[in-house]
Amino acid sequence: MNKTAFFIRPEKPDDYRTVENLVRESFWNVYRPGCSEHYVIHVLRDDPAFIKELDFVMELEGEIIGQNMFMRTVINADDGTDVPVLTMGPICIAPELKRKGYGKELLDYSLEKAESLGFGAVLFEGNILFYGKSGFDYASKFGIRYHDLPEGADSSFFLCKELISGYLDSVTGVYQTPAGYYVDDADVEEFDGSFPPKEKKKLPGQIF
Repeated sequence: MNKTAFFIRPEKPDDYRTVENLVRESFWNVYRPGCSEHYVIHVLRDDPAFIKELDFVMELEGEIIGQNMFMRTVINADDGTDVPVLTMGPICIAPELKRKGYGKELLDYSLEKAESLGFGAVLFEGNILFYGKSGFDYASKFGIRYHDLPEGADSSFFLCKELISGYLDSVTGVYQTPAGYYVDDADVEEFDGSFPPKEKKKLPGQIF
């Protein structure tokens, strides 16, 4: 990877449609037949929890090839307080450029920016084999539980990274996904109809 050929900058309104199409291409048939992530990012930009200063795109030779964004949320701590944290995503790289190092560059850059703004921790759903390389660990090691997950269920998908060392010391509780991530299937279908047709496929490894 030629690190001088790409740069990362804030997303602009003129980028929105390009980014939504990139997200659609990246997630199509990955977790389910079709995808909803392009609609999720479309609605999250208007959500009160959205952090405009942490909404990034990556460009390579004048083309947008990646994006990442962050949202405010909380841990409902067992002592009755709410602990402010971040969640992240969707994050993606153009399908043809995956596994070339661009994703980690974008991830590490955006985490550094979140840290510079004083945020204490990031929690989200992801694969430890990739995100562990950027300092994420299992959220269970921090005493943080995923909302609505039955006791004893596999929580290895639920990851955490402290941006401020010790931020989650003595904190135990339940993480809450921001409401904006929950979208209606009918709304997804209507939104997707404005993009070029793509075949939905049921594939091994999909979780929905």
